[in-house]
Amino acid sequence: MHLVWYKRDLRVNDHRPLRDASSHGDMIPIYIIEPTIIHAPDYDRRHYDFIRDCLLELRERLQALGQGLVVRCGNALDIFDELHTTYGIEAIHAHEETGNDISYQRDIAVHRWCEAHSIHFYETPNNGVIRPLKDRDLRRKLWYHQMNRALFTPPSSLNPTDIDLSEIPTWEQLGIRDEGIQTRYRQFGGEREAHRTLNQFLYERGANYQKEMSSPLTAEDSCSRISPHLAYGTLSLKQVMDAVKKRQDEIYAMSDADYKALGGSWKSAMRSFTSRLHWHDHFIQKLEDDPRIEYESFVTQYDQLRDDPTTDEEAGQRFDAFKQGKTGYPMIDVSIRYLRATGWINFRMRAMLVSFASYDLWIKWQHTAEFLARLFTDYEAGIHYSQVQMQSGTTGINTLRVYSPIKQAQDHDPNGAFIRQWIPELRPVLDEYIHEPHKMPPMTQLEVGCEIGKDYPAPIVDHKQAVKEAKNKVWELRKRPDVKRAATKVAEKHGSRKRR
Repeated sequence: MHLVWYKRDLRVNDHRPLRDASSHGDMIPIYIIEPTIIHAPDYDRRHYDFIRDCLLELRERLQALGQGLVVRCGNALDIFDELHTTYGIEAIHAHEETGNDISYQRDIAVHRWCEAHSIHFYETPNNGVIRPLKDRDLRRKLWYHQMNRALFTPPSSLNPTDIDLSEIPTWEQLGIRDEGIQTRYRQFGGEREAHRTLNQFLYERGANYQKEMSSPLTAEDSCSRISPHLAYGTLSLKQVMDAVKKRQDEIYAMSDADYKALGGSWKSAMRSFTSRLHWHDHFIQKLEDDPRIEYESFVTQYDQLRDDPTTDEEAGQRFDAFKQGKTGYPMIDVSIRYLRATGWINFRMRAMLVSFASYDLWIKWQHTAEFLARLFTDYEAGIHYSQVQMQSGTTGINTLRVYSPIKQAQDHDPNGAFIRQWIPELRPVLDEYIHEPHKMPPMTQLEVGCEIGKDYPAPIVDHKQAVKEAKNKVWELRKRPDVKRAATKVAEKHGSRKRR
């Protein structure tokens, strides 16, 4: 018996492990709901809701081929033990996964278990992450090699097996943490939804992607919204690259008149989107090469720099206000509230949130990362920890990225429409005060019915002063010889490479 072990690759198309296992005859496709993962501090109901959508459709698709998806709850080794006792496992086929430390340690344990039981464990590359990457100068070449391969076609049929598929439980039945996502706003999983979302972006919504991705007013429609599908593998990156290339070929083959009739800026939009697809595996590769960055700063000296909200009462109060969307900075608060409700927000607002927590509130990035991981439906560990550290200034090789929440609001929500939609207590505030409501005169506060300190909080920190102090502390640390040496090593191991 051969097993296909599904993890973050919940699709039938372009799935080499499924194709390879089916060629051996009898096989069982299985997904394991692991308590250590679903009850981890970076996990939330929004993740499982999306995954459950994917599992239900995946079972349907595999059943149509002859053998439905088996779902089990428990420790992976216990499940494999049980299956081996009953069926006699010859091999396990799976995609390589660059996940968090829990999944990393589990995969190591599965390798050892397979060796102990003389079972082959075939892991094949997923997307363009290279394992092992011995020379980072070759990463781009190897990535293109992966993206230029042919798509793997699904098997025409699967041999049925007399195994109980079992019910796919709900998040309530599993007792998974719920940070408050609202069902009417969440994104839905599954291959059909993945391709619908991608095609809708490429042919309808993406015309002004480059211009409109930065504002939360327009990003919801103008961004691709395929990030959770890439994170959980209902789309492979190869499939997306092929679809974008096809769309670009169509656009460039048009006459000037036909292209103009399309409206928008499709050429620049597709170029911009393609460049971001290139970055996808670049960041995941960092975690693949250096798993410690989930917990430690790239330059470890930064780990002692900021306050820990679990041991510092004042820091804990600041962080609680941040998590509740009650900092007194409307653009910060609306982004948190929107994110809690929907599970998604555009990249610039994500960067602003991390910047504010790191520089204004002076919170250790590890706590911010854990909290935001629970809010992002598209949580991808490799991208997440690399980006949080970059925005927190702990990589040692990137410039300090500090975002003014007031300027971001003025630039990307000039009339406060986004703010008013999600912060009802600020709806009556006049446009001139919507980005800094604490500057309303007391009489105006009474007139509009929004008293600062009562209906909406005053700023919990002074942005300019807090950022000035934070930058000074970071730059002071960067001057140290040991920190400079550590940063040089980070650049050698993780830095971007110029195109040749």
